[in-house]
Amino acid sequence: MKKKKLGTLILSALLLIGVLAGCGNSADGGNKSAAGSLDAIKKRGKLIVGVFSDKPPFGFTDEKGNYIGFDNDLAKRFAKDLLGDESKVEFVPVEPASRIPYLQSDKVDLILANMTVTDARKEQVDFTNPTMKVATQVLVSDKSGIKTLDDLKGKKIIVTKGTTADIYLTEHRKDVELIKYDKNTESLQALKDGRGDGYAQDNFILISWAKDNPGFHLIDEKLEKEAPIAPAVKKGNTELRDWVNKELQTLGKEHYLIELYNKYVKDALGADTDPYEVITEDGKI
Repeated sequence: MKKKKLGTLILSALLLIGVLAGCGNSADGGNKSAAGSLDAIKKRGKLIVGVFSDKPPFGFTDEKGNYIGFDNDLAKRFAKDLLGDESKVEFVPVEPASRIPYLQSDKVDLILANMTVTDARKEQVDFTNPTMKVATQVLVSDKSGIKTLDDLKGKKIIVTKGTTADIYLTEHRKDVELIKYDKNTESLQALKDGRGDGYAQDNFILISWAKDNPGFHLIDEKLEKEAPIAPAVKKGNTELRDWVNKELQTLGKEHYLIELYNKYVKDALGADTDPYEVITEDGKI
């Protein structure tokens, strides 16, 4: 009887070990059906992408509510090449501060929302190769008298929460008062209403907005040196990251990013801007 019980206990232990081993494979990425994996995306039949809905020319919606713009069109192309149909993409609107949490909680497979690559963000997500490069500047009213970054001392500067401008000014400019909003549109409206002396953001966004809103100009000096912008995946999702990198190489041969630049960005930045000063075709910077 004792031998029978001992055999039963040993068998139960072996079964438990097998179950735990299987769980371990899922946790460390061994499970190909893990959220965000290529297998899971294909079984689901759609690519879920976090994008901006209010940040032209990169991510915004038209009068019918369709998601368009540089990043959003790129997401459609990813869906077409991965799943055979550009409509097999689900757009999830994000704000700058929610981009990383949405990846970490598996609400999205991929972020295509004009995210600048920084060392701090690299610790939380995995970036693919870049699609463009950008600098952070400050937009001010022509009547403000502000001409240099030194002139910002003691001023009220508007930022959108979670942006590189927000992070940089919070850490390095204790001499300015930051006014923070969740949305880019809220920040721009606050600047227009005079609720702040300037708005710090990616220069592409500011240049585009200033063209349609006379009376504002960029301070020539940049807050930080030029940095790459890239799609991002959940930390450890090397499978999707590597697929995007190969896809960017393929699209580079077609000059697809330049096509998107000409469609959405060229008019915003002006015809005299060299697109290769902005775009990183082939994922190379």
